[in-house]
Amino acid sequence: MDFQKVYRKKKEVILIATILIFYTVGIIGMSIPAEREYFASLSYLNLLLSFALIILGRKTQTLRFLGFLVFCFIIGFVAELIGVHTRFLFGSYHYGENLGMKVFEVPLIIGLNWGILVVISASLFQRFQLPIFIKIVLATVLMVFLDFLMEPVANDLDFWYWKNDQIPLYNFVCWFAISLILQYFYGYIYKLAESNRVFNVLYFVMVIFFSLLNIL
Repeated sequence: MDFQKVYRKKKEVILIATILIFYTVGIIGMSIPAEREYFASLSYLNLLLSFALIILGRKTQTLRFLGFLVFCFIIGFVAELIGVHTRFLFGSYHYGENLGMKVFEVPLIIGLNWGILVVISASLFQRFQLPIFIKIVLATVLMVFLDFLMEPVANDLDFWYWKNDQIPLYNFVCWFAISLILQYFYGYIYKLAESNRVFNVLYFVMVIFFSLLNIL
């Protein structure tokens, strides 16, 4: 018996079950008006859990992967600093309180969130025989799609607020540009993109989660 293979399979099942349980509890909590504010205030913990799960779910090159996540955190966090303080990126916006501790008015969890989205979006296309640059562009589109789902509920959840409550098209342009850069480094420079069921499940669960929040 290949005990290492059995271990990897069991770990994968546990990580996927954890994702499903936590996000299901989250959407149930958000669907109860009296509890919505409380569950929204725990959102940064859910993102921390998601970040931990992509580290635990990684199958290869773990140290190199961690190095990329640090790089991704720096790029994403600096981009948000520029956006919040200059409006040069994304548009005119500011962060609320439900994404946890801030540094210079930007939640630290946002840097981790950029890493999460890069990794889970890239995973979905790795099993297909496509040119690397096509995979990078498609993964970038998936990242922007997730932002598209998050934007309408961000205000209600006290994540971030746009000036005059208007989500500018420029936000999505900047999201595409920064996501494309990060996907390029992840897939082409670092050569870290891998097909991973844990990552795939997390992506689809996040899509379902924010789609439901838009309906509730």
